[in-house]
Amino acid sequence: MTVLHSPQLDSSPWESTEAAPPTRLRVIVNRFVFRAMLFTMGMTAVVLYRVVPDKTVTWRFAKAQARNLLRMCGVRLRRSGLDRLGPGPYILAPNHQSHLDIAALLGYLPGITRFAAKKEVFAEPVLGMVLRTMGMIPVDRDDPAKAIELLNRRGSAFSTVIFPEGTRSLDGRLLPFKKGAFVAAIELGIPIVPVVCKGTAKLMPKGKFLSILPGPAELIVLEPISTTGMTYEDRDRLRELVRKKIEDELGRRDEAPSAEHRP
Repeated sequence: MTVLHSPQLDSSPWESTEAAPPTRLRVIVNRFVFRAMLFTMGMTAVVLYRVVPDKTVTWRFAKAQARNLLRMCGVRLRRSGLDRLGPGPYILAPNHQSHLDIAALLGYLPGITRFAAKKEVFAEPVLGMVLRTMGMIPVDRDDPAKAIELLNRRGSAFSTVIFPEGTRSLDGRLLPFKKGAFVAAIELGIPIVPVVCKGTAKLMPKGKFLSILPGPAELIVLEPISTTGMTYEDRDRLRELVRKKIEDELGRRDEAPSAEHRP
């Protein structure tokens, strides 16, 4: 697939967060684009990963196509705080509003970043093959400690995205945070990074059959939090600290983006 160039935004697309009412045709087209690109991107990534010795080629492809997916569906993503991330590794802890979060995180977080996902999706024929090939982390909701053990065995050679809510929010409001991401960060001795996804629940509501509405969304990377010196007993304190930072950011009013924020 050809990597599309980033479109130029008009001078004030963020003065209002209301998306223009989409036509039914646009919603249907977006649904088709989303499913078709997921399939073609996934299968191409599997082939690339298996035949090209340099694995970064596959990751560059996957990240570019995730960005293309957002653009083709009319999602105008504002980003900020990416410069807070160095080489890593990190545990990245984003809130989870919709499937668009995954495309935004994959497309714009720097470097190779793997995702933790519920083990059930690994059983799906195509998606499961893609996840296993790309080294994603299966999570058993009945035994989340297994995922932490797997992370420990693999070491801290790469950053990992773990959604602490465990599932998508129905209305965009934060769900209770599970402890897995925080235990993993403490045991690995690496920083944990609060990440905020805004507006994606409105563009891709849960339970609407993968319907995607064009419009604005945001990806905000907050300051990494060091886990140096922390122990297992600090997990709840760390969890509440990260949740408070994400909750505070979700409550902030939108501001006009600087040049750094423009796609």
